[in-house]
Amino acid sequence: MQIFFKQNLALLAVPKTGTTAYEAALRGEADILFKKRRKHMSAEAFDKTCAPFLRRAYRLTPERVAIMREPLDQLRSWYRYRTREALLGSKKSTAGMSFDAFVRDAIERPAPPHANVGTQWRFLTLKDGTVPLHHLFAYERQSCFLGFLGERFGKAVDLPEANVSPALETEISPETRAAFRAARTEDYALYERILEAGGHLQLEYG
Repeated sequence: MQIFFKQNLALLAVPKTGTTAYEAALRGEADILFKKRRKHMSAEAFDKTCAPFLRRAYRLTPERVAIMREPLDQLRSWYRYRTREALLGSKKSTAGMSFDAFVRDAIERPAPPHANVGTQWRFLTLKDGTVPLHHLFAYERQSCFLGFLGERFGKAVDLPEANVSPALETEISPETRAAFRAARTEDYALYERILEAGGHLQLEYG
């Protein structure tokens, strides 16, 4: 997560939505950069802890920005990421597992460690379902977000290639696809709102 004072923005880092590349592109502009465990601070955590701190310490109430990815595609990224050699032999490794099996495990309750990756809906909302953000962009509409950043920073933002996962086959059966969609109805409803808004959903909060 990055905070930009001049641009009055807080860019939340939703896992597997390209935020590592944006972090690298904007690192020189950020006034505050959260790393490691705090990098992926959820919208609720930001609302409860970081936002009050920014108001008290800096009199800053930044617009909150996040990117959301098509839910199944985000899960593909998790699956590929967890096949990497660094995780071989650990409970989080997906090496040797089909993507179909990974999706099935991800919608189990509770999900096993290798598929326990949470949901974007839970990351982006409060417990009552409120989305405590001001801007939500679709990952698949990169030009919308890049245009927004260009306006705020007064220059074009070029993305480096970062945190690229291994290329793997990720086909699933129609039955598994349907089961996943049924288990992620809230995610898909929010994602479709972003697409209906042209890739940039503007929200009122606070």
